[in-house]
Amino acid sequence: MASSSNFSPQGGPAVRRISVPVDPRADVPADFRAFHDLRVAHELALWGNADRAATLAEDVAFWRGNEYEERHVYLAWMDGRIVGCGTLTLPLSENTTTAGVDVLVGEAFRRRGFGSVILRTLEGMACEASRVSFDGYCGEPIAPVLAGAPLLKAKSGSGGVPADSPSTRFAVHHGYSLEQVETSSVLALPFDAQLVAALEADALAQSAGYVLVSWEKRCPDGFLDAFARLKSLMSTEVPIAGLGWEGEQWDGARVRQEEAAWQAGGVDAVVAAAQHLQTAELAAYTVLIHRDAAPGVIHQEDTLVDPGHRGHRLGMLVKIANLRAAAGKWPDATSVMTWNASENQHMLAINIAVGFKPSGFEGEWQKRLG
Repeated sequence: MASSSNFSPQGGPAVRRISVPVDPRADVPADFRAFHDLRVAHELALWGNADRAATLAEDVAFWRGNEYEERHVYLAWMDGRIVGCGTLTLPLSENTTTAGVDVLVGEAFRRRGFGSVILRTLEGMACEASRVSFDGYCGEPIAPVLAGAPLLKAKSGSGGVPADSPSTRFAVHHGYSLEQVETSSVLALPFDAQLVAALEADALAQSAGYVLVSWEKRCPDGFLDAFARLKSLMSTEVPIAGLGWEGEQWDGARVRQEEAAWQAGGVDAVVAAAQHLQTAELAAYTVLIHRDAAPGVIHQEDTLVDPGHRGHRLGMLVKIANLRAAAGKWPDATSVMTWNASENQHMLAINIAVGFKPSGFEGEWQKRLG
């Protein structure tokens, strides 16, 4: 295990933590830009586009971290060349025995053991921070699954990843188990107006006693506490398989911190929510985000219906309302991208009904010490 943020095994790459710039609008240091460029190049090679890649401004805003999560960025050098990168996330409010790890080796430098060196560095730093459980994620296109590639099944019992893919072999070799698989899906824009109108009419007929509310960028003060309550539920009511995560505690300050980070990263957001008329509480919500720096794609963030308000088509209702708002606000977008746990069949069914098509998957891996 590494014992510091600078690690250089005999004959191997030197792995060093780099600083995250304060402001993406100022000059971004070459090492952080190289980290960002490496990640974008990987997305382009894997998917043929950068729709899933963060913009430079987003990376700067995110990797600065915050009071809820410490975040570290590492680069690996060999013979004066950058050969890969790694990231480490350390939750500070909940799940304080866990760490998030991510390893990426440049295409020209793979199969030389560099990824293993980076991973050992990250795990070593996580151990120094008293973390005993490591989480990692890896997205892949769906084509091998559709072609019938042999799968490693997730421990959740739903979904799998190609057993012979490099990411699978790497994770298994280093002692990680596949806990869950998420399906990524894409909706082409413009959406089918006739289909969506029919789904909306059905949802409206089933949702008497609720009213739609919406906002852009910043949650109105009057909804802030109610919205924070739903954000807390989001961390406990979605399927997490055997990952064993603790629920997150959201309050108004945490909501405002997320909004500020999005704004700093050039991210715009629209939110649609359903309010229960009798109690005035928020019963469901969904979030879409967009970046002017990547105008073609909209990303679906959270969608949640409070368990006490399910059975009224609220998930469909808020999703359609937000899709309509997004189409008007970001007319240059050509697709909406979303992710769902493979066992979350109800939400997947809603997305499929609207017109989303599976495009890939994300393996969620975990390694526990002891």
